[in-house]
Amino acid sequence: MTFRNALRTPAVALAALLFASVAAPAGAQTSVPDKLQAMRVETPVKLDGVLDEKVWAKAPHISNFTQRELAENAPATERTEVAVLYNRTELTIGVWCFDDEPDKIVAQKMKWDFEYGVEDNFLFVLDTYADKRNAYLFATNPNGAQYDALVVDNSRRTNVDWNGVWYVAAKRTSEGWFAEIKIPFSTLKFSAAEGQTWGINFERNIRRKREQVLWQGWSRDASIVQVNRAGSLAGLKNLTRMKVFEFRPYALAGVEKESGTPGKTVGDLGLDWSYLVNPTVKMDFTVNPDFAQVESDNLIVNLTRFSVRLPEKRQFFLEAQNFFDFPLGGARAFYSRRIGIFEEQLTPILGGARFLGKMGPSTLGVMVLQTQRTDVSAATNFSLVRWKQDILEQSSVGFLAVGSVQNGRFNGTGGVDALYSTSKLFGNKNFQIGGAYAATYTSDRETKSGSAHRLFFNFPNDLMEISSSWERVGQDFNPEVGFLSRTSYQLYTAKWRINPRPGFLPWIQKLQFKPLDINYYIDDRTHQMQSVYMEFRPLAVFFKSGEMLEINIQRNAENLTEDFEIRPGTIVPAGRYWTNRGEIQFDTFDGRPLVFGAGVNWGKFYDGSSTEWSANLTWKPTKFYGLGLSYQRNDISLPPSGFVIDEIVGRMNFSLTPKLFGAVLAQWNNDANELLFNFRVTWIPKPGAILYFVFNQFGDTLDPRRLRINKTVAMVKFVWYFGTK
Repeated sequence: MTFRNALRTPAVALAALLFASVAAPAGAQTSVPDKLQAMRVETPVKLDGVLDEKVWAKAPHISNFTQRELAENAPATERTEVAVLYNRTELTIGVWCFDDEPDKIVAQKMKWDFEYGVEDNFLFVLDTYADKRNAYLFATNPNGAQYDALVVDNSRRTNVDWNGVWYVAAKRTSEGWFAEIKIPFSTLKFSAAEGQTWGINFERNIRRKREQVLWQGWSRDASIVQVNRAGSLAGLKNLTRMKVFEFRPYALAGVEKESGTPGKTVGDLGLDWSYLVNPTVKMDFTVNPDFAQVESDNLIVNLTRFSVRLPEKRQFFLEAQNFFDFPLGGARAFYSRRIGIFEEQLTPILGGARFLGKMGPSTLGVMVLQTQRTDVSAATNFSLVRWKQDILEQSSVGFLAVGSVQNGRFNGTGGVDALYSTSKLFGNKNFQIGGAYAATYTSDRETKSGSAHRLFFNFPNDLMEISSSWERVGQDFNPEVGFLSRTSYQLYTAKWRINPRPGFLPWIQKLQFKPLDINYYIDDRTHQMQSVYMEFRPLAVFFKSGEMLEINIQRNAENLTEDFEIRPGTIVPAGRYWTNRGEIQFDTFDGRPLVFGAGVNWGKFYDGSSTEWSANLTWKPTKFYGLGLSYQRNDISLPPSGFVIDEIVGRMNFSLTPKLFGAVLAQWNNDANELLFNFRVTWIPKPGAILYFVFNQFGDTLDPRRLRINKTVAMVKFVWYFGTK
């Protein structure tokens, strides 16, 4: 074979696979009936999970569910029925999950926002705007646990931190499990039209069989969060408008003690309230908001020369983050931890206001916040505007503006973005292409302005996943209310994964091959290579039993322009380093009471070598508690010596009821020689109200003979909720 022919072979194979993936029949994804008629009732049903009222028998039912997994297009093996009732103030959904072997139902979770992907459950989406883009996602299980989220841009983003006010009662019997779900209309946003038709879809997971069935849109190239594939909920008329005012006062009290200092008490009061201009537009106001974390940041071992972005955990920012998302890639034009946190120290926020609205095809978010002056930071005003306009069926354009002002100094970021998205390429394939551009201005810098941009495309489908992007951050791009892990770079990415499902191997769900996965960084000033991360996956096996085995080969590079102190006393000299590494990972089926996973990654590391071992074990004996233990060891050899980093994390989760639950977390690593202990109890007396009790301790283990406690925090926080018209 000639060199030219050898080059042609991958191209021919790629072309053949592309043709196979797009030329395969789309298959029917609409099952008749695809419209469910909601029945109006005047008397609310009793929410007990026992669907024995006569109105449930009279209401129209749907039961035409089809498998997505494991046998696409096959009928469901267990019968599922759904009916919907409503009155002026609330929607009630009845669910019948019949099961021929009810003793084998998997239901191990009870807490709010439970991990629904590891057990039997029932999910549904409500597209109340009927725009086939955005929806509310709800899930429950046989224990009556609750999970909710917001689906944005037809599955491009899901905001799991949104929490609504809704109710569930579930019951298990000898015929299966059953649920009643009540959602007040005050929880939802919808148009003011007298008659309403919403998008709706349902999904049931039968975990022991690893069977997933949907009412509509069950293609493996789709999912329940692809709102445009949903069916319709018709017959809604004369619905009440939302509560005009919503109030969330809070009270906080606790004690803090650091080593060598006397303990001090802390306490605070504050209030968040909302004014609902109309069913789709809301204004939020806050006075002395509480941003105390109820769970400490995890200890992080960073062996790179780049900054690590910590996740946001404050509810005020989490619940509306989907309004302010901007697709600039690794460079973030807006990073909410810049507000109220300076050098990881809390900075009091005096107050602020926020506007959130969806007006037809337009979505607008505006936020203004003022922080207080402290010993380490000046008083700062933060402002943010994000607008997005829906165009075509699933596409959009938009802009973002972010600014901060302190002592007459101004830093601002402005950007525009565009997205073309479709789920109908070659019939029912998903495809996106888009880009974003942003520029910054800093009033007191010599070079006041800088820019960044990103272009990308994505073909995320079951048989074939292909994506690529080009991202550039100029040397003067300075988003001070954003985040940069590195500066002055260009990033080129390309990823190609193939997921065949060999029907002649009865125990295999699918195989996965990854011929290409590359992240190539170059310096934007010198155009010299900064970093390269490549991974080739010769084989990954996903078994029908739920086990997974993955093998990877990695080729990485780092170009150090100066000496790098990877840890105190260990210096990696400047230079260009290429490394080859191997990786093996294995996980057992997470639907069992006992779950195990392990992995090893080994090979060159700069001018030495390293081996990283990891293992985790989870035991879930009952729905009331579960135990988890994970261990990671990084054995690094670098001239003239080496070092070992050990990290151990233990966790116990417990749930007494779906409204009363908690967790105990202990984390230690020998790099920081620090032990983190966190104990948390959460009680939800009613949806929207919440009580936290948190106990945190931080200790050092420098002396192996005893643990020295550096800091102790005990805190109680109570948030109440009520609304008025």
